[in-house]
Amino acid sequence: MERMNGRADRLPVGQPLILDCPVIVGAGLAGLTTAIELSPVPCLVITAGGLGDGTSTDWAQGGVAAAVGDDDSTGQHAQDTLAAGAGLCDPYAVRRITAAGPAAIEWLAGIGTQFDRRSDGTLKRGLEGAHSRRRVVHAKGDRTGAELLRAVIAKAKATPSITVWAHCRATAVLAAGGKVTGLRLLTADGPLELRSEAVVLASGGIGGLFTHTTTPLGSQGQGLALAYRAGAVLRDLEMVQFHPTAMDVGVNPMPLVSEAVRGEGATLRNETGALVLKNPLAARDVVSRAEWRMLQAGHQVFLDARERPGDAFPRLFPQITEKVAAAGLDPRKDLIPVRPAAHYHMGGVQVDERGESTLPGLFAVGEVASTGLHGANRLASNSLLEAVVCGRWTGACLRERFRHHAGFRLPAPTARPTVALTTPENDGLAAIREIITNGAGVLRDKAGLEAALTGLSPYLDSDAGLVAYLLATAALERRESRGAHTRLDYPAADDEIVHTRLRLPGQRGQLLGQTAFTLEGSLR
Repeated sequence: MERMNGRADRLPVGQPLILDCPVIVGAGLAGLTTAIELSPVPCLVITAGGLGDGTSTDWAQGGVAAAVGDDDSTGQHAQDTLAAGAGLCDPYAVRRITAAGPAAIEWLAGIGTQFDRRSDGTLKRGLEGAHSRRRVVHAKGDRTGAELLRAVIAKAKATPSITVWAHCRATAVLAAGGKVTGLRLLTADGPLELRSEAVVLASGGIGGLFTHTTTPLGSQGQGLALAYRAGAVLRDLEMVQFHPTAMDVGVNPMPLVSEAVRGEGATLRNETGALVLKNPLAARDVVSRAEWRMLQAGHQVFLDARERPGDAFPRLFPQITEKVAAAGLDPRKDLIPVRPAAHYHMGGVQVDERGESTLPGLFAVGEVASTGLHGANRLASNSLLEAVVCGRWTGACLRERFRHHAGFRLPAPTARPTVALTTPENDGLAAIREIITNGAGVLRDKAGLEAALTGLSPYLDSDAGLVAYLLATAALERRESRGAHTRLDYPAADDEIVHTRLRLPGQRGQLLGQTAFTLEGSLR
């Protein structure tokens, strides 16, 4: 083994590398926020592409939800979040995270985020579905995610304690004696084993498992597979949010039309002009189901922004205007064809208030984590809030744990991107996408879910196949309709509110919180 406390031209491939620092898998908003907060404790950030490539953060059009207005309060923000979460939220986590919202905005502004402001310097605030107040803070209009990512990347590059290894892919979280011992990864120089007492998963969501998604196609639940195989508990994987206004113009990932457009007065109609539903600002699951039923009945669904926001559309939503124009449409004159598409995953690696999973030493932040904030249906623009708030908390926790470790500099691997990303051709991804979309889409039932499990059985050796199978397993077990999970054969919500929890058979780690059932059967 070799302990690295200095520079090296190449990685010591073939022998374990002992690190005196946490390792973070993922370089989006959550991962980089964690790394920044860890300073001056050194950390290593692993990313499969280049820094900032392939992250959902970069695509986020909405904003950051925070109670920063005089007419608002963090308590009201918490109430709106709990209402959207349909009973599955952790009230303590909701109150704690929403209370930290204003400070998160200040922190982001402090590292250089250019938020949209009025002439008097106060923050502009938008309204989105299921919010009772205008509390969504934007940056550069509908380019909020890209601006936040720019700011944290700039801060990370200026932070000497952060080392980034690009074009490296994590392949296994290592554990022994009931705790994390390291990480196995592929680099441009070959396979490498890292020894570390702390691994942070910040690897994003699962939208790329579905045939229609608004997320990067590479988001296939890799972090969930890493955590599950290491023995951590996964919670509520069946809870997938489908965004109701993805542009249906024949491309995938589907261009997203932000919920903020409806917040400015746009409506949803079919080809006859009839409203899809009376309240266009209903929670996303409600809107998606209404659209799905309209589509299933043979109609088309359109977003009508011609009257409101009308001529203001290009000024308010420049990025969306570009995407609409690329499809040959003008939002001021034309109807925009839309449909529901996989957008956000509320389920994930179950973590406590520090971000630590049921496997000691394994942490999760961002979309891959299940913090208790989102419950059965994420409130719009709470995801960027969670990434910053929980990333900072996890960073602070690890900074305290590693405060006595000596600083050191890590070697930079060769930069050539020779580690190929997974493709549909080499792991059955196209088939997996079709199976999980048909069986666990907007509307589900027993027959469809059982067919999905049968169809996915040959693909369990791949990360995508495993995560899709676990998702369908959880959806079959939840015999009720709640939030984003709709069972046609169980249309009502149960009186008893439960979580689904999945873990590798044979693991006996401590479960966090209470549950009415725990699935521990073999996948085969």
